[in-house]
Amino acid sequence: MFKLAAVWHKTFAFHKRWLVASCFSTRVGTHNGTFHCDEALACFMLRLSKRFSGAHIVRTRDPNLLASLHAVVDVGGVYDPRRHRFDHHQMGFHQVSGHGFATKLSSAGLVYKAIDAVDNGVNQCDLNDPPKYEINTSLSSRIKRLNLNWMDSDRSSDRENEAFHQAMTLAGAEFLENVNYYAKSWLPARSNVMESLAVRESVDSSGEIIKLNRSCPWKLHIHELEEEMKISPIKYVLYQDDRSENWRLQAVAISPARFESRKPLPNLWRGLESDKLSEVAGIPGCTFVHMGGFIGGNRSYGGALAMARASLKA
Repeated sequence: MFKLAAVWHKTFAFHKRWLVASCFSTRVGTHNGTFHCDEALACFMLRLSKRFSGAHIVRTRDPNLLASLHAVVDVGGVYDPRRHRFDHHQMGFHQVSGHGFATKLSSAGLVYKAIDAVDNGVNQCDLNDPPKYEINTSLSSRIKRLNLNWMDSDRSSDRENEAFHQAMTLAGAEFLENVNYYAKSWLPARSNVMESLAVRESVDSSGEIIKLNRSCPWKLHIHELEEEMKISPIKYVLYQDDRSENWRLQAVAISPARFESRKPLPNLWRGLESDKLSEVAGIPGCTFVHMGGFIGGNRSYGGALAMARASLKA
């Protein structure tokens, strides 16, 4: 993810020709009919650029009309960025973002790897094992539900185009929200996690416990920095709760995409709170341990560290 964020401006940079001011009305084309997150986001992103700011969106599959437009996304069977043609359905299309990512790009490019994978028909997991649950609130799912349904009395082109503009607004808002999060929160947190890893042995001689100076997004950074810094896996992360001023200890997951912890908190602690937990753990100030064993709390840093140390030995 750090590689992705580090090249964000390159991945979504528009061709310098796009930045030339236009003296005529611009038109961006995509297909009509059922729409998806891909082309809604692609159109939104194009209209963020100076070249296509305020461009009129034309939804059609008419090849003659498409040929007359200034940009075309997700239709037309052509990928040619010099002519602003961005389709990914044609035979021989193998464009990827690079930087270690092998998933083929959708028309929106690599906004999020999940968006590109869904639209290109890439399964999220091994189909030999059925998923334990399904998520129906993803951006792709929400945009899909904006399409006109069979009960709509008005299924005109105007009504369909109105729904597509709603999809553009939804996709664009989420895109900008995520850019803001990664630029202003997630990326700055990397240096905080790196500093904590560098002094980990001052927290505990095992080197398996780190203390964050401030609560911040750390989960993915941990896995990437362990590899880059060539250090042994961290088991627990300590940080202060911004709201209650209590301290939390959280077990590190075995991988960024998994819920299972490398070393969960002890079974005997799970589901207990306050005095009962302190009694069982033999550590004063305990506040709780989750039933899943992935997180717990204490009223003081010393207490949270004692819980982490005891968990290492359990």
